[in-house]
Amino acid sequence: MAVDLSITHLILDASLVVQLVMLILLAASVSSWAVIFRKIRQLKAARHGAERFEDEFWSGGNLSELYARSEHPDLHTGGLERIFRAGFREFNRMRQQGAAAEPTMESAQRVMRVALNREMDQLEQQVPYLATVGSTSPYIGLFGTVWGIMNSFLALGAMQQATLATVAPGIAEALIATALGLFAAIPAVMAYNRFSNQSERIAGRYEMFIEEFTSFLQRHLQGGASR
Repeated sequence: MAVDLSITHLILDASLVVQLVMLILLAASVSSWAVIFRKIRQLKAARHGAERFEDEFWSGGNLSELYARSEHPDLHTGGLERIFRAGFREFNRMRQQGAAAEPTMESAQRVMRVALNREMDQLEQQVPYLATVGSTSPYIGLFGTVWGIMNSFLALGAMQQATLATVAPGIAEALIATALGLFAAIPAVMAYNRFSNQSERIAGRYEMFIEEFTSFLQRHLQGGASR
């Protein structure tokens, strides 16, 4: 008697618990891929936005004009541009109040740090979810495998005559759960590591800009180089 060992047949004939495990892993895989594609676009936009704004910032233009352009509602501003806007706005506000140089710089730098943290929160949003999928999916798949094999051996014990054909479907459906667990986990772990590295590099870039912009504003207050 031939036994249908096709993937579809094994999934449909699997026990309810194993089917639920497969459904959970499939949902985890689909949702993690949605996060992956979204983060690819977001991180790419952050890198290109930083490159574009740095070129514009260091091109020698007027900071007030650059600030005015960055506040235009029709323009899509990047993270670095929003950090600059927050710092320059606070810098101008403190100067208008007649604050001394040191409090002015401390306030501007503090505001830029807050803006930096806000930008990094957005970039790192949902990235921990990929780590969760990557770390838990293999264990969820393993649970489905153990459950399926356990049911196979229980059914085997109730038979007077056991053959490979009677055992193979149960073991095969159980192993599918393990395969789905790895299928969900591997891309999620790879994406998590890549996105974490890219986020750290972008954060370092933002930090460096804050230091450079702070130094520029200090020279400006001291009557040094200006635009």
